[in-house]
Amino acid sequence: MKSFMIFGAIVGFLIGAGLSLADDCPWPTALWRAGAAALALGMLTRWWSRVWLHSLRDAINQSRYQRANPPTKPKPVVKT
Repeated sequence: MKSFMIFGAIVGFLIGAGLSLADDCPWPTALWRAGAAALALGMLTRWWSRVWLHSLRDAINQSRYQRANPPTKPKPVVKT
């Protein structure tokens, strides 16, 4: 999970710095914006990775449960 957060922070920093410099902002402003973008995107990827990993674990557990407990066929009703 740390790797997702670090990756998100790096991407956020690059996006923040790139957009700030494209807007012709001075370096201190660009660094401040890049830091804020890194924080925001790092926290967002942390949340997203938790949701993703939780869903992945649920899917794996559901698959294991279905393999361990195959559905049983109902007995046919015989009319006499």
